[in-house]
Amino acid sequence: MRKVELHLKLFISVIQSRQLVRTPQRTAEEASTSSMLIQKPPSGTDALKNLDTVDDPDTVEGISIFANGMNAAVRAVVRVGIYTGARVFFVHEGYQGLVDGGDNIREATWESVSMMLQLGGTVIGSARCKDFREREGRLRAAHNLVKRGITNLCVIGGDGSLTGADTFRSEWSDLLSDLQKSGKITAEEATKSSYLNIVGLVGSIDNDFCGTDMTIGTDSALHRIIEIVDAITTTAQSHQRTFVLEVMGRHCGYLALVTSLSCGADWVFIPECPPDDDWEEHLCRRLSETRNRGSRLNIIIVAEGAIDKSGKSISSEDIKNLVVKRLGYDTRVTVLGHVQRGGTPSAFDRILGSRMGVEAVMALLEGTPDTPACVVSLSGNQAVRLPLMECVQVTKDVTRAMNERKFDEAMKLRGRSFMNNWEVYKLLAHVRPPVSKGKEAHVLFLWENLGSYTVAVMNVGAPAAGMNAAVRSTVRIGLIQGNRVLVVHDGFEGLAKGQIEEAGWSYVGGWTGQGGSKLGTKRTLPKKSFEQISANITKFNIQGLVLIGGFEAYTGGLELMEGRKLYDELCIPFVVIPATVSNNVPGSDFSVGADTALNTICMTCDRIKQSAAGTKRRVFIIETMGGYCGYLATMAGLAAGADAAYIFEEPFTIRDLQVNVEHLVQKMKTTVKRGLVLRNEKCNENYTTDFIFNLYSEEGKGVFDSRKNVLGHMQQGGSPTPFDRNFATKMGAKAMNWMSGKIKESYRNGRIFANTPDSGCVLGMRKRALVFQPVTELKEQTDFEHRIPKEQWWLKLRPILKILAKYEIDLDTTEHAHLEHISRKRSGEANV
Repeated sequence: MRKVELHLKLFISVIQSRQLVRTPQRTAEEASTSSMLIQKPPSGTDALKNLDTVDDPDTVEGISIFANGMNAAVRAVVRVGIYTGARVFFVHEGYQGLVDGGDNIREATWESVSMMLQLGGTVIGSARCKDFREREGRLRAAHNLVKRGITNLCVIGGDGSLTGADTFRSEWSDLLSDLQKSGKITAEEATKSSYLNIVGLVGSIDNDFCGTDMTIGTDSALHRIIEIVDAITTTAQSHQRTFVLEVMGRHCGYLALVTSLSCGADWVFIPECPPDDDWEEHLCRRLSETRNRGSRLNIIIVAEGAIDKSGKSISSEDIKNLVVKRLGYDTRVTVLGHVQRGGTPSAFDRILGSRMGVEAVMALLEGTPDTPACVVSLSGNQAVRLPLMECVQVTKDVTRAMNERKFDEAMKLRGRSFMNNWEVYKLLAHVRPPVSKGKEAHVLFLWENLGSYTVAVMNVGAPAAGMNAAVRSTVRIGLIQGNRVLVVHDGFEGLAKGQIEEAGWSYVGGWTGQGGSKLGTKRTLPKKSFEQISANITKFNIQGLVLIGGFEAYTGGLELMEGRKLYDELCIPFVVIPATVSNNVPGSDFSVGADTALNTICMTCDRIKQSAAGTKRRVFIIETMGGYCGYLATMAGLAAGADAAYIFEEPFTIRDLQVNVEHLVQKMKTTVKRGLVLRNEKCNENYTTDFIFNLYSEEGKGVFDSRKNVLGHMQQGGSPTPFDRNFATKMGAKAMNWMSGKIKESYRNGRIFANTPDSGCVLGMRKRALVFQPVTELKEQTDFEHRIPKEQWWLKLRPILKILAKYEIDLDTTEHAHLEHISRKRSGEANV
């Protein structure tokens, strides 16, 4: 391997991108992934060792980054670049800065990206650039790059920005030839800059780029939208009004679609799937039926690009006028506009931006002249690399399909995740629900080939935001299928005491946005009450159980499996939907409620950091929940920019604490005179929060002050985030679909008898898909003493947290994100 001096140039551009996105994080799995072990270079050198990327050891490479409002990604690339021994430069004002050069290109330091994580927009600025669309402008840009030795670009923006970068790359050789002929660069400079590598990151609030499940900025936009929808719902209910809310999405209805799922809207209009020709009659019937069932409000979500099947625009004003004319309802219109692009970035966007930024650097370091331009994407909870222009082409194909009125094709091109969102929405909003008359329910729609069964739903364990959304989805999908759905209050204890009642359609109305557990939840396990539980299962004719909860729901499921040996009544199918802030349920990478808790922690840490920045020379020690699971502490540390995060899964000693104190002492000598340390509540029985606080206070005496905060149960409260609402809704729908099929499969001799391992499952997200896993098979993967899975994907993100906090560690990137093709990726993408 030869020694290469690597200069990293950092740019921001929104060329041909209409969106200005917020900064990055409701994550994924392996962040910086590459095929090598990157070691921290010796201090005092810019050399990047063990990287044989060019033949000439004197060649100077450069990596540039264009960021479209992605401060977390910018921060990650700058710091990982410096970590590898590189020099890093910002280019201000996007492609315009690249064309103009000069003072637009400035060197970045470690401190220059401090306090960026919580800022919206883009701190380096962005601008449209007509010059770059012309060859003369690209010639000037190439000149600026060559003179600075830049041969790698990390472009962060929409498909327009990425297309422009690929065009730039394809012209590179010709541009160098023209510059050399005109005498603006030497032959030696042309040789050293003979090729240009490109890696793209997608920043767009519309989530309109094919090839990635989520673009950076989308989750934050959903946060802004849901905050407004929740506020409007209050006034709409008070005055019995209908509200028509218009959200962004000129060519993509993702924001509108997920918003409708997250708030339980009555109707949504999106450009990919125009309504049927008689949509006016259907809409009015839907609204009036909702009112007749006792609802005091109606919510209609409209994407700004909504059209009918003939391509005619459907505006929010059109819908308002229709409702007023035909139904006479008091109807108001709210156009959210650019508020969707502002505000503090969500935890999900921060972590997503950080992970994608690290992966982008890894991709560029591995790049060769033959490496195609790639885009770093999110698939499920995994970082993947896809050919840039394949993704751009599919994105353009969606627009083409819509222009040609091939809407089914457009939906398929959007991907399975988008289609699943649409199918769940159609079930919950467009299928006419059962109508109750007295004690008998006359079902107007029955699920094909499924009979009428009795399914009970309950919450188990500690409360978590999103539980109510899961219950609502489960109940309503069950009713649509023609089932009788019971709700159980207070978990297994309520099941034993007979605290059971039948739920109708309106019973769960308005539950989607409510935090906590409306049914009540307790940690009681079923084993001691098998006799009473069995009696009530018989009494209420319960044929299936949906358990929504945390580790107690999982262990309760295991006890039910054991109890089948003693009580035949327990031989009924059950499914566990993980719902806990701790995110410690085996069989699932994510749990309902964890994203809400994570955002609560981030919001608190942002305020604490702001306080520390004002007082200076102050270190805060924050205790998070999670039991023995360090998920919240680790992910909050990554999203909030913590200096350290102590967790049980990564044992630490007094020496480690000493290193952390010394690290903060050195940090106080820089311009960033503050510190943030997170501690998981059960990370160590001896090194308590008080102990660490006292240690930091003593060792930091004269250098910094210390403060401590125990966040406590505020992490379990609050309204669920859009991610948790959407995740819970789809988990509930998928669980009930599985349940109906499993009950039918278990019907024998006139009764339900389920005693196979696959009749008791955990529904979890594993990497790229939602899967059902028998609870008995998960026992080997469980550390029951500490109530955590033996293997946890997010532990692979721990090195990134330390690198971004400026610790000198080795980054093991042996599991790297291979370059995939979009067709292959799409065939196995997440069902979420």
